[in-house]
Amino acid sequence: MSTLQQAIQNRILVLDGAMGTMLQRYNFSEEDYRGERFKDYPSSLKGNNDLLSLTQPHAIAEVHAKYFEAGADIVETNTFSGTTIGMADYNMEELVYELNFESAKIAKKVAEEFTKANPNQPRFVAGSIGPTNKTASLSPDVNRPEYRAITFDELRIAYKQQVEALIDGGVDVLLVETIFDTLNAKACLFAIEEVKEERNIDIPVMVSGTITDASGRTLSGQTVEAFLASISHVPLLSVGFNCALGAEQLKPYLQRLSNETEFYTSAYPNAGLPNAFGEYDQSAKQMQLLVEDYLKDGLINIIGGCCGTTPEHIKAIADVARNYKPRQIRAEAGIL
Repeated sequence: MSTLQQAIQNRILVLDGAMGTMLQRYNFSEEDYRGERFKDYPSSLKGNNDLLSLTQPHAIAEVHAKYFEAGADIVETNTFSGTTIGMADYNMEELVYELNFESAKIAKKVAEEFTKANPNQPRFVAGSIGPTNKTASLSPDVNRPEYRAITFDELRIAYKQQVEALIDGGVDVLLVETIFDTLNAKACLFAIEEVKEERNIDIPVMVSGTITDASGRTLSGQTVEAFLASISHVPLLSVGFNCALGAEQLKPYLQRLSNETEFYTSAYPNAGLPNAFGEYDQSAKQMQLLVEDYLKDGLINIIGGCCGTTPEHIKAIADVARNYKPRQIRAEAGIL
């Protein structure tokens, strides 16, 4: 069977769209989030989407299947907030291993079903590792610039637990995503390398940062080139950007990234910029046309969608992606 590394050499791979956007369609109530198991839980649980892997696993599997049906090669596990740091908001730190393990198993089962039905298009699962809601580089208190809400080591330990559970659950690749603080990401990458060494395994790693606004920098102030320099010491499958911006706004930063790196590149922008109500209005067709610009210019190896994107968007992207060759890696590129 084709591995992810083989597949990415042959074609542009399509990543799924937004899990949160799809879950909103189910309109789950507090009781739905709780299920039978957590019906008497003391904290409010509505909004803890990762928990739905335990209480509404059929819905999570259904979302994965819809993205695969739309043409996605890779789906992300429902684990964006799956660290003890993220789960502390719901007093659910004890559930972190189970949440990640079960989320990975759900996605893997769906992927295997699709691969079996069409062995010519093997499907893969990316273990989604979000940035947490803490930042190691910046103080959350303007009056105490020296203060940090979290340490590198606390992040490393939390990420390590998540990584181990995702690998145990059967993911094909780890995706460190929506990076707004590269120091957080470095703690995660350190944890991944630790697990790889301890287990004597090699699992591909994707890294995806987020450019927060028109300044072209991450939230912690790094330019595209600085971000790339900060993570390029690790052997990565791909590096790219997601979230924050729509496809149009993201393009200049992708061009810079593509010119500078010898890794494969990825992008999964939002469906445009949010409107006054925080909703995304960009249609699948509009997004398809913008993404096609990336493909024409040979900027991308992996393409998908972030906030506001649905199976309709992913189908439109997959339909156009198959007409183009993936970005060629130039060995002499890179800043190392």
